[in-house]
Amino acid sequence: MRQLSLRAQLTLFYAVPFLLSGTVLLLFPILGSSSTRPVDSSQVPPPEASVQDSGLASLLVFSAIGLILMTAISVALGWVIAGRFLRPLRTITATARDISASNLHRRLAIGGRDEFADLGATLDALFARLEASFEAQRRFVANASHELRSPLTAERALLQVTLSDPDATAEGLRGICQELLTLNAGQERLIAALLTLATSEQGVEQRIPCDLAEITRSALGAQPGLGDLDVAVSLRPAPVAGDPHLLESLTGNLIGNAVRHNVPGGTIDVSASTVDGRASLTVVNSGPVIPPERLAELFQPFQRLGGRRHDGGHGLGLAIVRAIADAHGAQLVPYARPEGGLQIQILFPQPLR
Repeated sequence: MRQLSLRAQLTLFYAVPFLLSGTVLLLFPILGSSSTRPVDSSQVPPPEASVQDSGLASLLVFSAIGLILMTAISVALGWVIAGRFLRPLRTITATARDISASNLHRRLAIGGRDEFADLGATLDALFARLEASFEAQRRFVANASHELRSPLTAERALLQVTLSDPDATAEGLRGICQELLTLNAGQERLIAALLTLATSEQGVEQRIPCDLAEITRSALGAQPGLGDLDVAVSLRPAPVAGDPHLLESLTGNLIGNAVRHNVPGGTIDVSASTVDGRASLTVVNSGPVIPPERLAELFQPFQRLGGRRHDGGHGLGLAIVRAIADAHGAQLVPYARPEGGLQIQILFPQPLR
């Protein structure tokens, strides 16, 4: 049976029970006619006995012929019915094969509420995760190659100038080494940010209960530059289920963005609490005025208003925040303040109990 196609197996499962039940039904009249004959055959006149035997033989022949014909018809009908019910499966298989080979943007989109619809929905979710993973990899490679090209070019230029200078002094060489170390540190920060972005875009595999307020408090303690600003903090218990490392990166990048893109003597308001059973994190900072129509650009990788870097940033902070929020199914609500700066609130789903 395992060597037969699914359609052939379903056909046999349909035809064989029909054959067995037909055979059983055929035995009833035969056994019934046999039981009605007298035990002593001498009591039956020869012509009548001959007629009974001939009738029984005819019954057997016609019943056998009918059973064979009906079995053949049942096999044919079983083959047609099995093919009809397996047609969606063949369509799913062919479409899934085409999607996996050429175009991950397509979806099966099977309607209905049967098992085939459940299978199609499961495969569509799988294709969506694969597409997101491949897109994250492509963006990672493209962004890394783009952003690393400039510092590598600068490093090569410094080395070439140094090697071509026959009168280079020890003090000059130390200065060149210091510049190279500075460029190298920037590359390390960039690679770490790219890895965080790629990891968060792949989703959260395991969710661990934690307190968003404690994570935010830890991020505030590790954030440099807060001493130059007017900081207001309000942290209340905010239970959330997620990846603690990604949540640390989210809070750190969100607060770091508020520090880097602020004004001298500006303000930062950080609050964590529970809103309608959902953990909430809100960061409000002063800063330059941001046109509302350009607000979405800030959450794209390497997008900077004015096309310039700010304080050594690479334009990845808010992109990482958005990716981690999406991975946790959180709602990100940004708002460009008319007086300047940003207000960003992140609402997480209620943790499962």
